[in-house]
Amino acid sequence: QVQLVESGGGLVQAGGSLRLSCAASGRTFNSYTRGWFRQAPGKEREFVAIITWSGSNTYYADSVKGRFTISRDNAKSTVYLQMNSLKPEDTAIYYCAARSGGWATASYSYEYWGQGTQVTVSS
Repeated sequence: QVQLVESGGGLVQAGGSLRLSCAASGRTFNSYTRGWFRQAPGKEREFVAIITWSGSNTYYADSVKGRFTISRDNAKSTVYLQMNSLKPEDTAIYYCAARSGGWATASYSYEYWGQGTQVTVSS
């Protein structure tokens, strides 16, 4: 069974940091574009960051640029999201995703999804 499993979410004060992980199992996603998305209550799911299969290219939403860093370890089939200088508006469920094509920011273009991990930033 193909699975993407997120971990690392939690409650943190504004200005703090968290590191999310997304481990893949059931197949290798080393040739896949990997992404992070988030969904806050009452809002649509939105793009956060993506990384190409080799890790050589990354792209971020303007709202997180300079604060978040996406990386991947293909030997572990794992993608990470380092989140620094967190703000209350970063509070959301964070989802990792994978797609077999090139990079894309539209959530509907991703074929595989994790179950999500909650990130709550208190003011």
